[in-house]
Amino acid sequence: MEKKQNTAEKKAVILLSGGIDSATTLAIAKSLNFATYALSFSYGQRHSVEVDAARRIARYFEVCRHLIVNIDLRTLGGSALTADIDVPKNRDLRDVSQKIPVTYVPARNTIFLSYALAWAEVIGAADIFIGVNALDYSGYPDCRPEYIAAFEKMAQLATKSSVEDNQPMRINAPLINLSKEQIIQKGLKLGVDFSLTHSCYDPSADGSACGACDSCLLRLNGFRSAGLKDPVRYR
Repeated sequence: MEKKQNTAEKKAVILLSGGIDSATTLAIAKSLNFATYALSFSYGQRHSVEVDAARRIARYFEVCRHLIVNIDLRTLGGSALTADIDVPKNRDLRDVSQKIPVTYVPARNTIFLSYALAWAEVIGAADIFIGVNALDYSGYPDCRPEYIAAFEKMAQLATKSSVEDNQPMRINAPLINLSKEQIIQKGLKLGVDFSLTHSCYDPSADGSACGACDSCLLRLNGFRSAGLKDPVRYR
């Protein structure tokens, strides 16, 4: 999907997974007048529902281009999302961020950001947006502020645009210090239609969310805290 874009506009690559956080991050980038280029991945995850959600969100926000990259992290395994490992269900939310769970995909954000970095160089973008969050999250090490800062430093050392063209790469993580409730409220103010999104790690064949995995529990708690009903289907 691609549309015409004014070459004078500043460009940004947005990592778009199809969930609440990435949809809100895309909306933030749009509100900052970036020409948005959405990047999603079919990486061998348990289902394609989140990629379908990413397509819906990209269309909804009329991004300049939506690129879906196919890579197969199942060849590495090591995660409940890329191997035959059960997805944890009905955990106490107080325990969710205490230990890195089996739904962590080894080096996933590093891989995704590396692709985003390469595409940003190709299209002449100096900004990459990622919807990581360090408050209401599942304890993943690649969602923390120190990780984002380290990747940005690496990007400025490793790219022609930074070293030779005097265009330092910036890794923007606008949700990093927000709760899920605050993210939902922010998204609503910016016009996000959360019925288009998908968060569940283990949906049914028709795409209905399980309502019991860590991601569903965090999502449901966010809507509950905001005094709202989650608009997606649960089985």
